[in-house]
This record gives sequence, structure tokens and C-alpha cells, in this order.
Amino acid sequence: MRADELIGGGLADEGLTRRLKALACTAPLHDLDARKAKLDWADATVYQMAEVALHTIDQVTIAMDFDTGADHGEVIRRVTPFVAAQAPGRGPDEHTQVARWVLDNLINVGTTDRGFRRVYGSVGAGGAYQRRAFDFKLLVELAAPDGEVYLRATDEAINVLVGALDTDVESAQIAAEVKLENLINRGRLADAKLAAEQARYRTVQYGETLRAKLDATRRDVRAVDWEREIPELLDSALSHIESRFRSETAILRNITTARDEAEDADRKRRAAELVDIVGDCIRRHTQLQARLQAAGAVFRAEQDRQQFSGPPQRSAIDLFGQLLNPTLGLPLADALGPATAFFQAGIGVSAPTVPSLPALVSLLLRPAPERDQLVGEVPEPELLPAEETDRYSDEQWRLADELLDLPEVPRRLSGLIAEARRLDPVLPRLVALRAVHAYGSEVGAALRQGDRQLLVAVDDGTEFTDGEFGGADLLLATAALDRPDDTGEGAA
Repeated sequence: MRADELIGGGLADEGLTRRLKALACTAPLHDLDARKAKLDWADATVYQMAEVALHTIDQVTIAMDFDTGADHGEVIRRVTPFVAAQAPGRGPDEHTQVARWVLDNLINVGTTDRGFRRVYGSVGAGGAYQRRAFDFKLLVELAAPDGEVYLRATDEAINVLVGALDTDVESAQIAAEVKLENLINRGRLADAKLAAEQARYRTVQYGETLRAKLDATRRDVRAVDWEREIPELLDSALSHIESRFRSETAILRNITTARDEAEDADRKRRAAELVDIVGDCIRRHTQLQARLQAAGAVFRAEQDRQQFSGPPQRSAIDLFGQLLNPTLGLPLADALGPATAFFQAGIGVSAPTVPSLPALVSLLLRPAPERDQLVGEVPEPELLPAEETDRYSDEQWRLADELLDLPEVPRRLSGLIAEARRLDPVLPRLVALRAVHAYGSEVGAALRQGDRQLLVAVDDGTEFTDGEFGGADLLLATAALDRPDDTGEGAA
């Protein structure tokens, strides 16, 4: 067999490329352990930096919501106990600094685009070996509408957690759910916890896919295929959520039963942790469903906004490329002028917080202004006539009271409405409204209000059909109420 046939049959495999990308995503974590010995502020060889990085990505992923993400300080606070467990003899300041160092490296602070690049090789269909660059990010910083900066884990970071790359989200989620249910049925709660966490990561990744499409729509509605791709995505996502709701509810019921019936303390604790994780998955699916249902409205609003907004009136200034980089390349004497002009124009005019001494003395010695004892003539307000809020007249209320006064024999609602229609064309609505209000009336409330009698409505299954009304043909009767005695009790 020729060499090109071997290459074409075995090496030109897309699966190989996926595995190479998976290895590339873990390279920044291994790089932390390779560089920890070079830290000058602590002897960091005792720390397992890759484990700390995985724990950090885990905390960011769990804290992520559809609109916001994880707070920097909260992530460091949650990761610090894990760092302290690796070196309990070190001080808390060092533990916090290690957690912050790992977080900054996962964000890749200090680089221009804060991304990672790894080179891998692939074999084409003709057998030629080509080197390609794979650019990715693990944690990104985004700004919230209120100005706060939060963290989000990328798809590559979530794939690092579950040990895969570019996996179909829906099929991976279904497989994780089946695996989780199987482990629970077999009583392997320790393994079921890992499967439940992977299912939650896939749920977060599905939400990230939708959020990225909506963000791209807000930037340019033409960049996203809303004719075929997004409608298919929304339909499949809603079907996915519907099936996940059924399976996760059944799984949650089984775990709850296992937790309540467990006698071993460790098994009960693991079952309780599973209940929390699956409950969080259900909450995230509920939130994702609401976003899916509102996606169409976002598209229509952005289409109208971008269509009528018009072209930009002025070009934006690239501070990094047009000011910072050229200024850093100048000598100090030459760079002082443009830097001073920029900051003078950027900070604007500001009033001094403390006035000068002559101005302060003049302000203190200035005589107080004379004030009038009266504020002047008070204008007479123009009052509008009160609106009529009662829809029914006093005469209509009186007629309704007479019709609904039924102390002897109960009557059907249909007969009362027919009689009310002969008296007044508006009266049947008032009678029907009071009959519905009497259905399920409370005796205690009527006694507290001091009522002497109570209108009672009962549904015996008779259907009421009318040109204007429909439903149950209620039986109506008036019950006399006894006044409460000294013990506070009363009877009807």
C-alpha cells in the first residue's frame, strides 16, 4: 500500500484534529505548573497549579448566568480554601495571591487580545502536512450594563472541564442525562455526582451558544442567519428543554427518595449534593427557555434599530493603536506633549474641592441675604371633577339585592338572569358577577364584617348555556348568620 493511501485512510482524520485542539486547550493549565518555580514572591512548587486552574474554571462556570457572570473577588474567595488545603502551613495572604495569580493567567492578563494560541498539524486530503494556528480563550472579562466587570467561561474552558472539544451540545446533554439516571438507579452516587456536574456544564454551554448569537445580532443583524439557522436552533433548543425537564424532574424525584431513605450519612450527603446540582440544572433550563422565547423579539427590535439608525457620524478612535503604542515608542520629551493634551481633553473641567483662602474668607464674611417672611401668593389649584367609578346605579344594585334575596327556596342562576334581563338589560351582568363572587364564600369573613345573611352558590354539575353567559348553572340561596357569642363562635 502506498504512503498517500495510508495517510488518506488513517491520518487525514477530523477526530485527530479535535483531539489536538483538546490538548491545546489544556496547555495553559500545564504551563502554570511549568512556571510556578519562577515566582519570586513565594515558593510555589508545593501548589498544583493545574488543579487550582480547573477549580477556578469550575467556580466561574457555576456562577455564570445568562446575562451576567462571576465576580472576580467572589471567585478568588471560593478558590482560596482549595489553595489553602494544598499548603496549610502557608499564610492566608499567600493563598489569596496564588488564587489571584492563577485567575489572571487564565484570563491571560498582559497580552493584547488576552487569548491563547497553539500550533497543531493536520493532514489534508492529498496527504500534505500543514501547520495551523488555534486561537482560543478560557476566561473572558465582559462589562455589565451597570458598569461592573464580570467573568465568563468560554466553550473551550467548559470542554476542558468535561474532557471533550466541539461536542454537539444537545447529544452530549442527552448522553449525560442517561448516564446520570443509570448511575442513580445503580446506587453509585459518587459517580452520579460527576455525571450531574458534566450535565450542568453542558446546560451552561447551550446557554452560551444562544447568548453569543444574540450578541452578534445586536452588533450586526446581518451577521447571523435568522432565516434558517437560528429558527432551527430555537426549535431544537425548545424541544431539548422540554425533554430535559421531564428527565430531570424524574431524576430529581429518584434522588430525593434516595436521600430520604438513606441511612448511611455519607450516602445521604452525596444524595443531597445531587439534589442541589439537578435542581440548579432545572433552574438554568427555565431561564434558558425564557431567553429562547424572547429571542424573536430581540431580532425584530435589533432589525428595526439597525435599519433606521443610519451610518455612524464620526469614526471611533483606537486609543491602543493610535495613541498608546506610538507614544510608548517616542522619547520621554517627545511623548510628554501628546500625553498631556490627551489627558487634559479627557478629564474635562472639574471644580476644586476646596476653595482658595481669599475666596473662603470672602464667602464667610459675606452678609446673609434678607429673606421674605412669606413666600408670596399661593395659586388656587384647578381641580377636575371626580370620575364616575361605579358602573352600576343605585337602582340596579337594589334590584340585584331583591333578586338575590332567597331565604326560602334556592333558585338557578339561569332563571335569575332571565328575570333580571326583563327588568334591565345591564342587570344580568351584575347578577352573574355577584353569583360568581358567592361561589366559595367564607362564613368567617361575613361574621367579622357583621353581615346578617350570606349569599351561597353551589355547583351541582348542571351546565348553563346562554347567548351572553356560559358555564355552570349555579344554585343560589341566602343563609342567615347567627351572631357570635361570647366564646367567639358563630354558625350559619
